[in-house]
Amino acid sequence: MLNCREEIYFLTNQLVNIESIVNTEGEKEISQAIYTLISSYPYFRQNPEAVMKQQTTNDDRERYNVIAFVKGTKKQSNKTVILMGHLDTVGIEDFNHLKNKACYPEELLEALKEEQLPKIVENHLHSNDYMFGRGVLDMKSGVASHLYLLKYYSEHPDELEGNLVVVIECDEEDSSHGILSALPLLKELKEAHQFEYAGAINSDFVSPRYEGDPNRYIYKGTVGKLLPSFFITGAETHVGSCFEGLDPNYIAAELTREISYNPELCNEAFGETTVPPVSLKLMDLKPSYTVQTALAAYVYFNFFIHSWSPKEVLDKLKCHAEIAFDRALATFKERYQLFSKMSNQPYIDIPWQVRVMTYEEMDQLLMAEHGDAYAAHMAEIKQQLLQDNELDTRMFSAKIVEEAWKWMSDRTPAIIVFYSSLYSPRIEVSGKDQLERNLISSLDLAVSKVQPNYPNPIVTRNFFPYISDMSFVALSDDEEGISAVSNNTPCWGSKLFVNYQDIRDINVPVINIGPYGFDAHKQYERVDLSYSFEIVPNLTNEVILNLLKS
Repeated sequence: MLNCREEIYFLTNQLVNIESIVNTEGEKEISQAIYTLISSYPYFRQNPEAVMKQQTTNDDRERYNVIAFVKGTKKQSNKTVILMGHLDTVGIEDFNHLKNKACYPEELLEALKEEQLPKIVENHLHSNDYMFGRGVLDMKSGVASHLYLLKYYSEHPDELEGNLVVVIECDEEDSSHGILSALPLLKELKEAHQFEYAGAINSDFVSPRYEGDPNRYIYKGTVGKLLPSFFITGAETHVGSCFEGLDPNYIAAELTREISYNPELCNEAFGETTVPPVSLKLMDLKPSYTVQTALAAYVYFNFFIHSWSPKEVLDKLKCHAEIAFDRALATFKERYQLFSKMSNQPYIDIPWQVRVMTYEEMDQLLMAEHGDAYAAHMAEIKQQLLQDNELDTRMFSAKIVEEAWKWMSDRTPAIIVFYSSLYSPRIEVSGKDQLERNLISSLDLAVSKVQPNYPNPIVTRNFFPYISDMSFVALSDDEEGISAVSNNTPCWGSKLFVNYQDIRDINVPVINIGPYGFDAHKQYERVDLSYSFEIVPNLTNEVILNLLKS
């Protein structure tokens, strides 16, 4: 076992001291600090080309990844293991009056002793086995573990039967510009040094799955994430004549009831089940107050997947949207009839029908009807929208759909289904090829060797349950699945673009061996020192050695 606790504690503390909130100058500062640290190691002073600070591409901000590699000398081999982790964090506003101590673990620890704390937090605080602070868990302790191993093998290349590449990327907490920019460089390194990528190890945080859970989890592969979005049009009317129109907010509410928390939309694979979708935004698109009902509403949902493709998700959601629309119309009709009786007014049968289509279907319809005039207009609109830096991909997409809708000859109420954000692909590592089988067996051997040194069970599961950059080093989707994303993301090619071929060019199986703790992204974020600073680096090291020998 490597004796690494003190050094990883020191490295973690150093990294946490640098406030590196995503989309701030702190990302630049910490990348420079990491680059300077690695460059100071004797191996990299002798081989300066083996450490790089790489600026992200297709990015509105200036920020950098740090990539370094060590070539082993124990045995001539091109086999290479990738270690990966992110240097950015979420914000510190949740620390409230202690936010000036959020990035100083030892000061924060003392300050928290004066606070009224939940019992479990208080117990951890006084246990001397937890470090508190922003990024200690997610995931600077994981980065510190990788840096320790990089330094170790730079000092002992004679113990390495192959090569080690470490990727420390920015912008994981927002748009993954870091890892997406790193992919072409990983390909260049692969070609220049004949690296044969055998596997990747991420070191993002893990937490209990339920209260009292004794296990420490390692994950093979990762959950995928989509952001299905719905543009809902109604029939406007004065509120005093409400049954003469159809409020899109009413349809949106029924749609939300149909989709949010619906177990039918949980995706089970290999005995593991995703959480159901839940809405992240629900709004109408009225710019100001009037007594007219809205013309359109907009709602989008978080959606996790294990085995479903983006196309399957669209197909399922289209069906559920039809169910919601039909129910909304039936309830509308029922209430209108009841109101007519109560008010002694005639009931006039409603003219609307269930109408749901994907963005791709609408776009194809408009191209067939209007051709180049429509295409040129939409290209111009996208260029105009790009001038507004305040628009994120979600609102950018909504505005494109809203503009396209104006070209429809039939503008009766409808629901348009599309995607409006980055797709984080699902990855399954099930042993379907030799690379996956080697990684799984290397992991199993590592757990068997390290487990006797730790009292809690170390348990392997199939899907890392949080969004991470693991999604961008391999691809389980076929071309049809990826096309469903690109063809149904209105901002694709303008505000958002991912070159999935870059992922296919790397396409390496990936696992997550990460620090253990509680309350990531929350005020009492904390990391367990014993597991995270001793067991994690040793597990990672054993997998590296096993994989390079396999």
